[in-house]
Amino acid sequence: MTILVITGTGTEVGKTVTTAAVAACALAAGRSVAVLKAAQTGVGPDEPGDAAEVARLAGGVTAAEIARFPEPLAPGTAARRAGMSPVHPLDVAEAAAKLAAEHDLVLVEGAGGLLVRLDPAGGTLADAAELLKAPVLVVASAGLGTLNTTELTARELRSRRLDLAGIVIGSWPDSPDLASRCNVADLPDVADAPLLGALPAGAGSLAPAAFRTDAPNWLAPRLDGTWDAEAFRRREAP
Repeated sequence: MTILVITGTGTEVGKTVTTAAVAACALAAGRSVAVLKAAQTGVGPDEPGDAAEVARLAGGVTAAEIARFPEPLAPGTAARRAGMSPVHPLDVAEAAAKLAAEHDLVLVEGAGGLLVRLDPAGGTLADAAELLKAPVLVVASAGLGTLNTTELTARELRSRRLDLAGIVIGSWPDSPDLASRCNVADLPDVADAPLLGALPAGAGSLAPAAFRTDAPNWLAPRLDGTWDAEAFRRREAP
């Protein structure tokens, strides 16, 4: 796995912190890592974006972004309103391929969900993943409503014959409710893909050294971690 595309079932589900955890585990395994933000929205020219946050938490990664737009909107909308050139799927694929020539692993983080539009033609992160022939990791929320958005995302990936690497719960609550606990069993079922991790709520607020130490405890061996999905399911089952 040289390139891994990381998307979410929506916004604010923990994509960036999950990307940082995957990067930290890969670095600990001795691999060189680059992180590419396809389109950064909602930050000013001199403000740190998501790729910089991944670098802060994970450590020695190459952080890159293709373009940034000031308003916190879908990339295509944000580009149009700013009078700027949009990011196209081919731009994402070319940038990721260039980074892959120099790194063991490239993590491509999207904006929002899989089908958020990048450009006026309707190009999406899914189109970039198709061009790259790269597996896609889906970050999902823990609670009520996540089964529908996760299954829709999984179905779209399969309709495009893309490899769904697995699901990661982006923020597991300290006191999970009944829906969250049931979803541990139901998420891999509706996605027809393995559950590959669960990040504790507030993981992104940890000091970088603690984040890097703890990250393998949150992700499964396929993502260079030690997290045990079956043990987690037994512990959290209602």
